[in-house]
Amino acid sequence: MMPWRRLPLFVYFLGASGILMLASSLFAYLRDNHDVARPFFYSFVMTMLMATLFALALMNRRPRITARSHLLTLMGTYILLPVWLSVPLIAVVPTLTPVVGYFEMVSALTTTGATVFDLPEKISLTVHFYRALVAWSGGFLILLAAMGIMAPMNIGGFEIRSVVLGTRHGSGTPIAAAEASSRLIRCAEVILPVYISLTAALVALLLLTGQPLVTAVITAMATVSTSGILPTTSLSTAGGGLLSEVVVAVFLILSATAMVYDPQRRRDMRLIGKDPELRLLVVICVGLPGALFLRHWIGALELDGGQGGFTLALHALWGAFFTVLSFVTTFGLESAYWDDAQGWSGLPTPGLLLMGLAMLGGGVATTTGGVKLLRIYALYKHGTRELRRLSLPHSVGGSGQTARRIRTQGAFIAWIFLMLFLMALSVILLVLTGLGLPFEEALRAGIAALTNTGPGYLVLHETPRRYADFGPAVHMTLTAAMVIGRLETLALVALFNPNFWRK
Repeated sequence: MMPWRRLPLFVYFLGASGILMLASSLFAYLRDNHDVARPFFYSFVMTMLMATLFALALMNRRPRITARSHLLTLMGTYILLPVWLSVPLIAVVPTLTPVVGYFEMVSALTTTGATVFDLPEKISLTVHFYRALVAWSGGFLILLAAMGIMAPMNIGGFEIRSVVLGTRHGSGTPIAAAEASSRLIRCAEVILPVYISLTAALVALLLLTGQPLVTAVITAMATVSTSGILPTTSLSTAGGGLLSEVVVAVFLILSATAMVYDPQRRRDMRLIGKDPELRLLVVICVGLPGALFLRHWIGALELDGGQGGFTLALHALWGAFFTVLSFVTTFGLESAYWDDAQGWSGLPTPGLLLMGLAMLGGGVATTTGGVKLLRIYALYKHGTRELRRLSLPHSVGGSGQTARRIRTQGAFIAWIFLMLFLMALSVILLVLTGLGLPFEEALRAGIAALTNTGPGYLVLHETPRRYADFGPAVHMTLTAAMVIGRLETLALVALFNPNFWRK
């Protein structure tokens, strides 16, 4: 094995964080903002020095590298790396306390997107570029971890996918038998070109819609990573109008399903139409906006006899579609026409529905959070089968071996994860309410953090308390929820498995 392959993953992550600081320093330098460029450059020098020292000290060690050891490293990365990433941020924005700076970087690295910057226009554009760049890198990190770490361990949604496909990613041979580092390198070679290509294509399309270059780059990184980090208060103020929302919606659909990162599905287009995650996403994004549109339409009839106009009706329909898609992909930003829909009908925001959509989440092995669509699909198939058996107790399920597996083993595993997810949410709610937050506010903040839908917290209520108004204890609680939501409860349970420490 090459010496550089024996280095712990954290050394690579630390070096990558230095590159992010250098890119932000160059960005500020090109904008003639030298006071901001210097802290990022000094942080880059310190980071690369630390990474080099770690590499020299650890290059001759021969550890037993497995997917499980990488899972421990991944958890340590989400906990420790934001401490280092927050150093230049605190230097550039002196009003940030260490706790708030840590909260910002955990939010970015986990692609949550929660922020204390309520007036982003008053913050240096380099800060927004740095946050979006960290979130974009965090999106690639979770894709790499899903393919290279969680897939061999059969967690992170792969426990359901293995049932659907009839394979077992982690049960054929012991995990230690495979070289985990080589697997990560192979996965990076597959994922990174696609990830960069999607971002570049989105930047080009956003430029065509009329967005400025820097705004288009940040919006593209926020969309592909589903972080929702923008240099403006909302997507409507970023420029581009309706066309930019349409483009973002298309790429959100691509980001919410793993079909673009899976070479097998790219080669065989027939598999895309059979993808249960994509079909369920289409049903949600067609059915729920239709219901919301009817809700607003009925409200408009009750108010003024339907004198809203055909244009307002279309705005209401698009606003419902984009907002539903945004929340189910844990992007968390509302459409520019969402307020038009509410003004047309006079009905308030259905916050409970949006919270439920955020809990659904996107596909397996994507940058989205939540429970994941594949688990919801398994529970749906099991539920429909049980309802059929109530009327026909002696009926045979049929539909092939795959359908039988997903109705039994798949639904059982999905139910376990759902219970663990709800238990984690309950603990977070107990802690937040114990710290003095009202129950409804604690529920919104807890769901936004656990599902990695940070911007959605501000959409779920008309006048919510800002993230900046929370105390240090609340910030640290939400930080822990973000890490748990990103790693998933099954991955944390796997760390406490006795077999983990024996092997």
